[in-house]
Amino acid sequence: MTTEEHKEQRPTPAPGLAAAQAARLVCTSAPDEATAHRLARDLVQARLAACVQCVPGATSIYRWENAVEEAREVLLSIKTRQEQLEAIAAYLAREHPYDLPELVVLTPESLGAEYLAWLLAETET
Repeated sequence: MTTEEHKEQRPTPAPGLAAAQAARLVCTSAPDEATAHRLARDLVQARLAACVQCVPGATSIYRWENAVEEAREVLLSIKTRQEQLEAIAAYLAREHPYDLPELVVLTPESLGAEYLAWLLAETET
């Protein structure tokens, strides 16, 4: 199967869903709820994100400076558009308290059509 054939066989979204090529889900974490809420509010106020969910209670286990560490964190799920990724990365590099903030970007396969329209409208600059 050629690359072109593979691209053509992508599933079409179910009724009520839209292809979400422009939408992105950015995942990061914060050390506490106050920091998470500050980051979330800044991103939404700047129209870099349409919505940010702050989910407390995560425990992260990771290797840092040759030691295995464990920390309680708040997960942030940032809904945005492709065009805002560089600005979000720059904001997190500048404002996040961690030396190396998590920045994981996912592309949804599809979204509710109305939700996608709202997301794009709220992140338009």
